[in-house]
Amino acid sequence: MTEAKYHKMLASHSLNSTSLTRVLPEMPNDLRLKTLRIIDEIKSFQRVIVALSGGVDSALVACLAKIALDNQVIAVTANSPALPSEELKETKLLAKQIGIKHIVIQTEELQDRNYASNPPNRCYFCKKELSGKLKQLAATVNARFIIDGTNADDLLGHRPGTAALSENDIRSPLAETNITKAEVRQLARLFGLQNFDKPSMPCLASRVQYGLEITPDRLLRIEKAESFIRNLTCVRELRVRDHGNLARIEVGKEERSVFFDRELLDSVSTALRDLGFLYVTLDVTGYRSGSMDEPVKNVRSGSLGLEGSKASRHEQEV
Repeated sequence: MTEAKYHKMLASHSLNSTSLTRVLPEMPNDLRLKTLRIIDEIKSFQRVIVALSGGVDSALVACLAKIALDNQVIAVTANSPALPSEELKETKLLAKQIGIKHIVIQTEELQDRNYASNPPNRCYFCKKELSGKLKQLAATVNARFIIDGTNADDLLGHRPGTAALSENDIRSPLAETNITKAEVRQLARLFGLQNFDKPSMPCLASRVQYGLEITPDRLLRIEKAESFIRNLTCVRELRVRDHGNLARIEVGKEERSVFFDRELLDSVSTALRDLGFLYVTLDVTGYRSGSMDEPVKNVRSGSLGLEGSKASRHEQEV
């Protein structure tokens, strides 16, 4: 579809038309074509639900859906103990910025033993629960399609959660159009989305060592620990990995020097021990996506991992 056709199509929605007209000239040609292709396809859906997690990927999809269908789009966020309360607040504000109708639903993945027992393919059961709830809502509001923010980079490697979404007919416009994470951030910045440079923020369950039970108390402990450290240090990349009695703190590689302070280390140690951790450690390697999968990968390559006897062939990025 040509740019001129899109401008005419969106003329009745001045805000959307202005937004698209403004950003199109700033896009590289291939990214412009991908963006128009997504908008064109979403428009053909007539009425959609967008799974809005609060991350930059789903925010971009919600923005493009709003441009394509205006009021025929509903953003849906799944709330559970694995979602930090601050993330839910930010997602509500994000939906307001986009100007999209927003619904929060409650998911109950913790009631599923397949999920709560925390195997390496835990995300499959979480996304299965989410997909079911979204499909129920879609039938209620007469939405023909459900779309999410999976991008092309997310398809690299084995992703149990992505498989569950696909099995339940959840569409992923970014991945289907081969838009990468870097392109997502570029588009989000051009559209003025407030979270265009927000670090990835997977659910709190991704911090728990495989095989350890996922409980509301455990998730809340992680949330409080990360909130304390973030407020104290202002680091952007942060994970508090839960290894039972041991808390392993990961921060961005360029942010590790923030912790080279005795008083700060004492404050962090005291706060996390008060939350129930017996030992508090700083991972000197720094944050890296998927560090909880390293024992699984080690076992597959023939070396010894932390929980080698419980490792499976499933891997996920956390």
